Amino acid sequence: EPEVTIVEKMKDLTAQEGEDAVFECKLSRETTEESQWFLGDLRLQSNELTEIRAQGNVHSLVLRKVTPEDSGAVSFQVGQQKASA
Repeated sequence: EPEVTIVEKMKDLTAQEGEDAVFECKLSRETTEESQWFLGDLRLQSNELTEIRAQGNVHSLVLRKVTPEDSGAVSFQVGQQKASA
């Protein structure tokens, strides 16, 4: 089975304070490999302000009601593949 690859990287985005920020990564195929999202060096988990979804081969991260503390590099990792915005 070929290694899963990121075929569509997420885009840089700017959100106003209080808005939701949505990041998406498209993979070459669906995978059971664990994927991870990071904000800077902090690994993100789903909670009331952070939603992590995987639908088919599209993985998305929703940061709800962003604050200035949420600014920084967002990265997505699956297997050896990594993308950031």
